[in-house]
Amino acid sequence: MVSNFHEAHGGGIERVAGQLCRVFAKAGHAVTWAACAQAGAAGANEPDKAPYRTLALDCANPLERINGLPLLLPSPRALARLRAEVRAADLVVIHDSLYLTSIAALIFARRAHVPEVLIQHISAIPFQSAALRALMRLANTLVTRPMLRAARTLVFISASVREDLLGPRPARQSQLLFNGVDTALFHPFAPDERAERMAHVRAAHGLPGDRPLALFAGRLVEKKGLPVLRALARLRPDVTFALAGTGPLDPAQWGLANVHPLGALDRATLAALYRSADALVLPSVGEGFPLVVQEAMASGLAVLCNEHSARADPDAARWIHGIEIDPAEPEASARRCAQALGVLLADPPDTTAMVAHARAAYDWEAMGAAILEAARQGTCQEN
Repeated sequence: MVSNFHEAHGGGIERVAGQLCRVFAKAGHAVTWAACAQAGAAGANEPDKAPYRTLALDCANPLERINGLPLLLPSPRALARLRAEVRAADLVVIHDSLYLTSIAALIFARRAHVPEVLIQHISAIPFQSAALRALMRLANTLVTRPMLRAARTLVFISASVREDLLGPRPARQSQLLFNGVDTALFHPFAPDERAERMAHVRAAHGLPGDRPLALFAGRLVEKKGLPVLRALARLRPDVTFALAGTGPLDPAQWGLANVHPLGALDRATLAALYRSADALVLPSVGEGFPLVVQEAMASGLAVLCNEHSARADPDAARWIHGIEIDPAEPEASARRCAQALGVLLADPPDTTAMVAHARAAYDWEAMGAAILEAARQGTCQEN
């Protein structure tokens, strides 16, 4: 398994990689997870009791603290270690195309004739900076699309990402496999106990119980829509905004009484907040199908997110409120979010069918089995 970071870093792609590591290990496979790590940084090491082996690659990370862009630069020693692991593997699973470790892993796998699966999570990130947007377009042209063409087996976790990168009628074969959700953890409160338990969860985090609660969960970086969220909180002082996550941006400095930064939360705590909120608000851009959207759906929580992510699962689009998010115009984007949030709070949707869909469509073990089967078929077809 190759990803940019290990799971402790807190990003969605790393969480997907970690879940798949556990699925493969549970199925009896020996799993090594290679990812970049910095001395003393979060994500350098995984729990000692993890059912997989970790390989922490020495990498420099010069940009993430500045603009949230994790452009990691592996050392020569890290590349040599990665090459040795790839050559010893029976299958290499690579997460996203643009990371240097992903590029290296694909090259090493093809040279060693080791089957590989490339899982593509995102397409483009519409940065506020024109220079960064141009750089992203250039990177997709020079790196992402050649990587997609070169991969023996190609998986997308979002229909909208696949269409962005391959077009509406793609010429090459690929699999659309949605990330899974642990429905034993992410589920609604029972109707007869929801009010009492919701009040208890809110009180435990110092959140008012007499006002609507909007939840944000994710990295505190620009691409997650923090400028839009800040403007939205100013527009809706009657709504409490709870922010779960960490990153280089600090919402505590916004000076807004209705904004409550909660920091990093474990999965069980976050699951309880999903069940206790009135809406998930995720004005992020440049994402495929954020895992927090799927978790919120399984928990019975209505979702407001970017319209691109709302189209990731065509069968779920009726339950996800897609909003046009323009990072260059956070105030206008916030007004659109405020209008949609007002409608949702005034007329909450019936989420029973949404929960049922999430339970049926988002399954980690099914995803893992499908990846292995796609790799087997891809290898057989090539041979």
